[in-house]
Order: sequence, then C-alpha cells, then structure tokens
Amino acid sequence: MKNLFDLYCIDVLVNDIKTNSKEVMKNDLFACIKGVTTDRHKYIDEAIKKGASCLVVSKGKKYTIPYVKVKNVNKELINILDSFYNNAKNIGIIAVTGTDGKTTTASIIKDLLGESCGYMGTNGISGKNIKASSNNTTPSIELVYKYLDKFATVGMKFASIEASSEGMLHKRLEGLSFQVAILTNFTEDHLNVHKTLDNYLKCKRKVFHQLDKNGTAILNRDDSSYQKFRKICKSKVLTYGKNKYSNLRIIDFKEETDKTQITYIYDKQKITIDSPLLGEFNVYNLSAAILALIALGYEMSDIRKRINNIKTPLGRCEFLHYGTNYKLLIDYAHTENGIRNILTYLNKIKKARIITISGSAGGREKEKRGKMGKALQELSDLVIYTMDDPRDEDVMDIIEALIDKTTNNYLIEPDRKKAILKALEMAKPNDIVAILGKGRDNYMAIGNEKIFYSDVSVLDEYFHK
Repeated sequence: MKNLFDLYCIDVLVNDIKTNSKEVMKNDLFACIKGVTTDRHKYIDEAIKKGASCLVVSKGKKYTIPYVKVKNVNKELINILDSFYNNAKNIGIIAVTGTDGKTTTASIIKDLLGESCGYMGTNGISGKNIKASSNNTTPSIELVYKYLDKFATVGMKFASIEASSEGMLHKRLEGLSFQVAILTNFTEDHLNVHKTLDNYLKCKRKVFHQLDKNGTAILNRDDSSYQKFRKICKSKVLTYGKNKYSNLRIIDFKEETDKTQITYIYDKQKITIDSPLLGEFNVYNLSAAILALIALGYEMSDIRKRINNIKTPLGRCEFLHYGTNYKLLIDYAHTENGIRNILTYLNKIKKARIITISGSAGGREKEKRGKMGKALQELSDLVIYTMDDPRDEDVMDIIEALIDKTTNNYLIEPDRKKAILKALEMAKPNDIVAILGKGRDNYMAIGNEKIFYSDVSVLDEYFHK
C-alpha cells in the first residue's frame, strides 16, 4: 500500500490501481479512463461501493471519496502507474508481435532465459512464483505495470511480452520502451477491429516505434512485410530466415516425430541444433528467440545448452497422450496461415488420415473464413466444422462461410463437444485427430457471455469415463 501524497498532495492510501470497476477492491484507486466504447466515469458508484479509496477523473465534482481531477485520465494513468509501480521500468522488455507465433516465440524466450525472465501473453502471466490470469493477449496496462514491478522486485531481469495489435491499439504498453522487439510474420487478420490492413499494419509497427534507441529489432527476413518493418527501424536490426542475407540463416531442417534438427549459419559458422519443437513454423519461432538472446548479449554456445529447457507451449501443436492407437493434438490455429502451418506439418508425419475439427470465431473478421475453409479441406482428409466462440452470430452462418464446396470432405456438427466425440469415434489406427482453434482456452463465447468450455476437458471426460 502506498500514499499518493508525493504525486497529488493528498493523504490517501492506495493498495492497487484499477480501470475496471468490477475488479476494484478495498483501498484501490479507480482511474476513469475512456475506452473505445465506454467511459469509466459511468461506473464510479460501483467502484466506490466496492471500496475504492480514491478516484482520478476528468469531469464531475463532489464525489464522496477523495479524487483528483485531470484533463485527460488516459494520459495521466501512465504517470500514476509509473509512480506507483516504480520498479516496472527496471526490467528489460522483449516485445513479440506478429499475426501468428507470438505465444510460442515469447514462451521459448522465457524458457531459454529461465528464472531471470517473466512472461505475459495468451497463456497468462508467469515467472518464478508469480502466476496470474489475463483476459487479453496483451494484458491491460495496469496489469502490465503491476507485474513488471513484481518481476523486478523478485529479481527478474527480463519480461517476454506478447504485443498484440489490439494491445497496441488500446495502448496497453504505453509509456514503456523495449529492449528487443520481434516480428514473427504479418498476414491479414483482425480487420473486424482495425477495419483496414493498413491500420492493422500501423498497430504492429508501433511496437518498433517503442524500441529503445539502444535496443534491437528482430525481423523475419522471409516474410513479405519485411521491408515495411525494416524501413521504420532506427536501431540495430537482426534478421532470421532462409534468405541468404539473414543474420541467422536457416540452411536446412529435418523433422522427426519428437524433435526437429535445424542447421543454421550464424557469424559464418555452421551450427546444428536439436529442437524439441515440431513443424517448420517452429523453426522460425525458435530462430527469432535465439536472436533475442543474442541481442541481450548471450553467446551462441550458451544458447545451445539452453535449448533443452524449451517446453511446448500449452495449446500450441500440443500432442495429448491417452494411450490411443492414433495421434491426437490441440492447437490454437485460427487464421489461414496458422491452419496451413499446423496441417502442413501434420501432412509430413501422417501415416493415415488427418481428421480436423475447426470453426471460426463470431464477431470477428468474416473475410478470412473462406480462405480458412479452403486450407482446412485442402490439407485434411476430413474436416468436421463446428462452433468456435460464435458470440452474436449464428453458428451455421459461420460454418456456411467456411465451407469450400468444391470438395465434399467435410461434415457439420455445430456442437463442439459432439464434433470432437464424432472424430474420436471415427478415428482409426495411425490417424491424426487435430482439434484447432481453441487450444487451452477454458471458455466458449456465446452472446455476451463466456461459458465454461474446454477441449481438453471433453477429452479427459471421454477417455477417463
């Protein structure tokens, strides 16, 4: 608990900073920021009832608890967070952005750096004995500052953070500079939020505008957007890919059932690494992570020793083992590129059929559905179309938009649990059952509610009944 006297000359004890009235607890400061669709001033009464000790507002007067009136709460919030969580900037931030691969790349970096690094992203917030959940890929700004402060307080030196386009749009990493900024790739997505591809690109490029002048940008040399990012980078740039001009050049890789052997050229030397990660897309994710450590001053010889510390991120190309005579995996793939990546890998290792369960989220970019369905049917022997966070859309309307009617290798089962059970009952020896879209999510977004649902729980119930 801290006193705000130094900042505002008012004698108020504050336990934490909140911008969501539903999360307010006793002695929290409630900052009435304005979002895209709502003004937090509307929820002041709720915040007070929940025990807020202080308000930061831009309008109104005669509140029943101490308050500070400022011109722009959103801008002032940065000063509050900076003052309150005064260790937040004593930590090196590695920001990972891209359409696909953010979670895996950020998680690999955390694994390679060990206890000196925390993580924030799709899989929550973690590091040492710290663990918390987050509702967003990039947590809300007050959570980012709070946990950066906690990371630094327990002795961590780095934080590996997923910097999503929506996170940058909503300024969830505002006021922070990055020691390393990484681009995994850039493909069309999230146009429901950004409206145009150019707006989406601008949000991704913001990550590199926040790079410290002594920091390092790490770019995928093989990505079609490489030049669009390269030209805005004013600091040091390291690149990875098959392109002969890459700093970390991928020469070859051999995919096995339990590992991938990768041959690189770095600093004119040929290097071979056995990665526990599977698929060509993970060759790229690992390459970005390796360069991140090099940017932080680690030697390649040291990095190679750390490779065995890498764990498959939950819900990412995650094979589940229930003693079946067929393979079973879950993956978060929900874009055309993500689907093609995972199914291309599975086609390389398959011995029989690939049965894929997939859908598309409602209330999101509709234009990508046809491309997703084409990739699903092209690279699967059978697709079972089902629900995936339909929100306010009709599940059957979403499925109709996905279906590629030039082939007939698909079934429809709107109920996701029934779709998974159907696939399990159809599976034969050596088949691969791929459940895509939800990964390790524990909810289904229907209407305005998030109802408990988990693909893994469905599987556990089926195999342990």
